[in-house]
Amino acid sequence: VTLLAISTDEPAALQSWAAEKKFPQTFVSDTGGALGERYDVKFPAVNFYKRVVFVIGPDGRVKHIMRPFRELSAEAYTELGDAVKKARGK
Repeated sequence: VTLLAISTDEPAALQSWAAEKKFPQTFVSDTGGALGERYDVKFPAVNFYKRVVFVIGPDGRVKHIMRPFRELSAEAYTELGDAVKKARGK
């Protein structure tokens, strides 16, 4: 399983912050907002993203969407774990 976190932050700032916090996932900088617009996660008036999680299966298709992702909820992580297992066929 690969986890990519996409942000509108500049690459250097994002890399520094992720290293400082010791996050295990890969961060991708989308300063222009192209990915955010494509996946409908960008707030229209500002260059800022909503917290959304997409689970992509081995076939490259979106298998599950958590919109919004409730990062402070234990249930959200249970749901995410279940979605990853299902996407992997387990």
